[in-house]
Parts: sequence; C-alpha cells; structure tokens
Amino acid sequence: MLTAYNVINNFLSPIPPSTVSGWLEDAVWIDLVNPTEEERQTVEMFIGMSLPKIQETEELEASSHYEVYPDGFQVNCSFLNKIENTFKNINVAFLCKCNCLVSICSYEIPSINSLKSQWQLSARLSSDPKSTIIALLEMKIEKLADLSEGGYLSIEKISRQIFERGNAGLEKTIDDLSMQDDLNGKIRLCLMDGQRDLIFLLRRGRLTNDDCNNSNEMLEDIKTLLTHNAFLSERIDFLLNAALGFISIEQNKIIKIFSIAAVVLMPPTVIASIYGMNFHFMPELTWRWGYPLSILFMILAGISPYIYFKRKGWL
Repeated sequence: MLTAYNVINNFLSPIPPSTVSGWLEDAVWIDLVNPTEEERQTVEMFIGMSLPKIQETEELEASSHYEVYPDGFQVNCSFLNKIENTFKNINVAFLCKCNCLVSICSYEIPSINSLKSQWQLSARLSSDPKSTIIALLEMKIEKLADLSEGGYLSIEKISRQIFERGNAGLEKTIDDLSMQDDLNGKIRLCLMDGQRDLIFLLRRGRLTNDDCNNSNEMLEDIKTLLTHNAFLSERIDFLLNAALGFISIEQNKIIKIFSIAAVVLMPPTVIASIYGMNFHFMPELTWRWGYPLSILFMILAGISPYIYFKRKGWL
C-alpha cells in the first residue's frame, strides 16, 4: 500500500493517488506498507534510487543498518508491534532524500499512524524528514516506557501469586513469566535499536538545535529504561527460580509422604510375611492368641516409626 502526504499550512495532508507520472512531486512523506512491485517502481522513479527490500531491513549488521548518500541517508528502526496477541519487533526503513521522507515496512506501525493522525489534526512547525524521524522515535520510546511500566505491574502480580500461593497454578505462573521475559527482551532490543539510531542521527544527521536537544533527552530516557529493563530481567529470573523451587518443594513433600508410608508399613509387612508362610513346624500356628498377637505386633511395628519420625521433626 502506497500513501503519500504533503504539508499545507503546517498540517499533514494526504495526496490522492493518481496515474499521472508527477503526482508525487509535492510529497514530503511517502509511506509504503508491504508495497507491490508497481508501487516500489513508482517511488523509485520519483526519488531516483532503488528502495531496500523488506528482508534487508531485518538484518542486524551495522553495515546494513545505515546508509549515507550524497543527498540523504537511510536508517532502519525497530518498532515493537502487537500482532495477533504476540509482540514482535518490526523493522522500518526510513529514507531521507532531499526534503522527502520514505518509510517502508511489512506491517502497519501504530506509532507511525498515530503521528500521521496528530499531524493532520494539529500543526507542526517542522516538516523536515529528520524531525519526523525524531518525533517517531520519541513516540516509540514513550510506548516502550508504558510497556515497561505494565511489565513491572504484571511481574509484581506474578510475585504475589508465587509467594502468597494463591489459586493460580505454578505452571501457569511459569508460562506468564516466560511471556514477560520474552516481552522484556524485545523491549530491550528495541531500546538499544533506538539508542543506536539516535546516535547515528546526532553524528550524521546535521540536526537543528531543537532536534539535538530532543535526541539527547531521549538518549537519557533510554539509559534509564535500559537500567529498569535490566532490573526487570533480574526480577524475572529470581521469580522463575522461586517458582521452580516451590515446585520442587511440593514434589519433595509428595515423595516424603510415600517414603514415610513405605517405612511405616515395612515392619508390619515383615511380620505378616513371616506368619503368612505355610511350614509344618511353626509353633505359633497352635497358639490360641497367636492371631490377635500378630495383629498387635503389626500395629506396634507401624506406630513406632511414626512416633520416632514425629519426635525428630520429620513430619
């Protein structure tokens, strides 16, 4: 999908699609979401260069993350997006060519759509592509901060489930911790990506003083969030170990019950086995009180280990 925008009186305004060759001449922002080959060719003809493939934006090498051109640059940014109830890092390639910004991605990004909507409703003084990228990074960091705060609250809830031993099963708790650990790792990856992008823009973007100040403030915010993210990661590891420890304790209790039951029943079993033999010369077989005495011996033999274990504090 190809969507083009221009700026009229500092407001973002969509450009109606057309078959005319020059319909993109006034565009200041061209947004491509999973574009067709025809749409790619249209934009390539307008900017006079080849667009990166979607797969190329997902490479992690630093050499693939940035490109600098005589009249612009390309930077790949990672945005955390929720797709079918699962969080996933989606890479977006931003090309700054002269005074036009081109964004390419495989899915619609909420932060990009949010900035478009805000810009269409309220005027922005700067329509420079670099300022637009910095505004998107600012929205991205705000969203990551909200997700980190929500993650902290979820971890605290899981902590209460573990240590207060509520109705929730420990297996479900471990699943919840695994989901939080996965989300926390993706937030960290996205924060580090944003940090790298801001450093690149400060070094190569030739930013205005306002954009430089905003970028430096965001770098400080990212440092704080990375520290908080590391704390959450340690907290998740601790809770996971605690949950596994409680599971081991529950299993040990079950094994302990079976072990004690086996020890308690062993002496009566021995007595019953002796008197269950059918040898001809067994004097006890002729005793009048042999049967009740053997029952009494078995009861005493079972009670004695129980009393011993109780006094030792093993029960």
